[in-house]
Amino acid sequence: MAQVVDNPDQSRFELLDEGRLLGWADYRPAGASVIVAHTEIVRGHEGEGLAGELLRGALEAIAERGQTVIPTCPFAAAYIRRHPEHVDLVVPSMQPQFR
Repeated sequence: MAQVVDNPDQSRFELLDEGRLLGWADYRPAGASVIVAHTEIVRGHEGEGLAGELLRGALEAIAERGQTVIPTCPFAAAYIRRHPEHVDLVVPSMQPQFR
């Protein structure tokens, strides 16, 4: 089963399956928030729902740290729009875009 892990040296959350990299979400610290800038799935694994799994894990990790998210990545923004349970995690000034 795949798991999402933070790789702070690369500034990204990674989706790993038995040590094999399936995808990643690049981020940048922004004070009390985290900018999710780009999401990528390894070629050959597109369309398997892995990007959603990756984003869900990344958002859960951000929430556990007590931080908010600034989703500049189009996929991350679309994911949050489709999953309104994560809207409260978005930095307050951007929340109206997701409601």
